[in-house]
Formats: sequence, C-alpha cells, structure tokens
Amino acid sequence: MTMQSEEERQASTSSGFIYIAVGLITLALGIGLMLARPMGPTFGLMVAAVLVAVWCLGGLYMLQPNQAALLLLFGSYRGTDRERGLRWANPFYMKTKISVRAHNFNSEKLKVNDLRGNPIEIAATIVWKVDDTARASYDVENYEAYVLTQAESALRHLALTYAYDNLEEPGATTQTEVTLRSGTEEVSAALRAELQQRFAQAGIVVVDAKLTHLAYAPEIAGTMLRRQQAEAVIAARTKIVAGAVGMVEMALKGLAERGLVALDDERRAAMVSNLLVVLCSDHDATPVVNTGTLYN
Repeated sequence: MTMQSEEERQASTSSGFIYIAVGLITLALGIGLMLARPMGPTFGLMVAAVLVAVWCLGGLYMLQPNQAALLLLFGSYRGTDRERGLRWANPFYMKTKISVRAHNFNSEKLKVNDLRGNPIEIAATIVWKVDDTARASYDVENYEAYVLTQAESALRHLALTYAYDNLEEPGATTQTEVTLRSGTEEVSAALRAELQQRFAQAGIVVVDAKLTHLAYAPEIAGTMLRRQQAEAVIAARTKIVAGAVGMVEMALKGLAERGLVALDDERRAAMVSNLLVVLCSDHDATPVVNTGTLYN
C-alpha cells in the first residue's frame, strides 16, 4: 500500500484583532451581568455572552515572520496559515507552529571512497528551509533528523560519483574530467540536485550546498602528497627544458645569422650540451675559461 502524501493548502483563518475586540466586549458584558445577579432571561444572556467571549478568545494565536501554523481538526489536516501577526481560527483546531526560516548546518567529516577507490574525507555546509509544511510535518517522522540522514547519504553518493583529483596514469581519464577538487561549481550543482531530490519527500528545498572540507584520508595523505610534489617537479622541469631548448635554438640561430663563429657538427653538439646543462641545472653554473685556441 502506497503512503498518502499531504499537500500544503491555505487554511481558512482571519485577523485576530476583530475577534479579540468582540471577545473582550462580550466578556465584559458577561461579567457585568454576573455582578448584577442575573435571573431568568438575563442569566441566559450572560451565559451566551461568556460563550461568545470564549469562542472569540479561544481561537487566537500569534505568528512571527517566517513562521506557519498547521491546523488540525480531530486529526484531519485543514490547512496552513502563513500570515504573520495576531490570527484567529476555529478554537477546536489544534494549531502546530513550524518555522519556515532558512536553516544551515555543517555536516560531519565523512570518510568515504572516491570514484577510483581512494579513501577521502569530505564535509559540506547545507542551507535549507521548509517549503511544504504539510509534507514536512506529516510525511516524515522528524524532518530535521531526516535532513541530517539524507545529507550524509547524498555526500557519500557524491564522493562515489567523482574522483578526488586527476591522475596521470595509464587508463586514467583526461584532464578535462570533472573532479571533486577541480570542478567546484559542477560538484556543488550536483550536490544541490542530489539533496533536492532526497529532500522533496519531506517538502524541503535546498537553498545552497557547498563542500567545506576535502582531503585524502590520513593513511594515504602522505603518499598522495609526495606524488603531487613529484608531479609538480616534473611539470616545472618540463617547462624549464622547453625554455632552455628555445634559448639554445635562438643562440645558434643568432650566431649563424651574424657570422660570428663557424661551428661544425661536433662543436655545435658540444655547445648545445653545455648550454642545456647551464640552463637546466639546479645550481649556478661555474664558468671554465679556455686559454687555448678555438680548436685546441
């Protein structure tokens, strides 16, 4: 049997200022008749005045900004009142107030595996609010606990959907792949969509959701740090070598165009080797002065 879902609808309510005025007037009238020791028809008028006062004053309630009241009549949902201020509804209605303000919380750090199976730590901050008060109150047992549980489940699923970072290894995807570390906007959008799909059952909307913590798990953090350092060194060396080759080419071209020195293949190779050593070395070059002739 499928569960019946309640949909929020506007309750039939009124401003409370008219009813409080009528209630106080009839209550004063009833007290006056009581003090006058009513008899016969006057007694009936006093009772009617007191009942009217109880009816008017018993249905009053107050709503603050971004607060709603769910109205129940003997277990039957009669609607939701979102109007702020002093309100009045049938005194037999049971009135349950619920906040529709924005809520936010930071999830706990979860230890999960990413798309490639690497253990990572992940956490997020989520901003949400109640949109459908009927669903939040009657379709789930406790909507705040529901949000916490579903948020944790959504984070775990998100981590399994994306890799932590791009890795240049055989079989790895290209650098255009969206990862948890590089695809901030895409990952945040995916997290919001995942949360919204899960929160819809409880009538809750996601205002914002972003990752606040992302790191490798401690047991592999050191290894991954060394790998990242090695990749950074390789990338830097690649740029240095590319720049050095360009400078050597420019030097040889300049010498040839100006006709300053004529080099055969052997001495050209030696010059290229020396220039590359000087330009690519981690330390400052130590010059060696040749006191002989060009070929001795």
